[in-house]
Amino acid sequence: MSDAKSDPLRPTKDSRGFFMLPRTPAESGYYSYGQMDKKPDRGGYQYPHPIMMQAILRVALEWQAVDWRRIGIGNISRANGFDDDDHGSHLNGLQVDIRPVRKDGLEVPVVWTDRQYDQEGTAKLIELFRTFAPVKIVLFNDTSIPFVKTAKGHDDHFHVALIG
Repeated sequence: MSDAKSDPLRPTKDSRGFFMLPRTPAESGYYSYGQMDKKPDRGGYQYPHPIMMQAILRVALEWQAVDWRRIGIGNISRANGFDDDDHGSHLNGLQVDIRPVRKDGLEVPVVWTDRQYDQEGTAKLIELFRTFAPVKIVLFNDTSIPFVKTAKGHDDHFHVALIG
């Protein structure tokens, strides 16, 4: 039987039984960004808890049905819950960083004070998470969006934490 390293078609799985988020499959509705390429030997922050995996895939599917732009999925959790002090809150796979929606659809960062920031689209995306996942908290510095709480360093992404 082959292992994940020798079989590129087999999903990567860590010791917790968490599978790596598929890397931007065709027609997925999302793209991956973040630190997955900086330290690939440690999992690259792309290992969601099964509840989060289901939430990301469902929200991306629902988003794709209402909007042409893809959503940016960033840091989740490293393989095996490894902690190197980069993200103390991203250990159990129940947190994900997501880029705000851009008006121009480019797949690059945008801060909530930028003119390319799409507040209505971002609010719709956050509401999709709240509709299809057990959301505990959303951290983001655009306080005009219902339900969000401010947090240092959350101008260019929002952080969704799920109840596990």
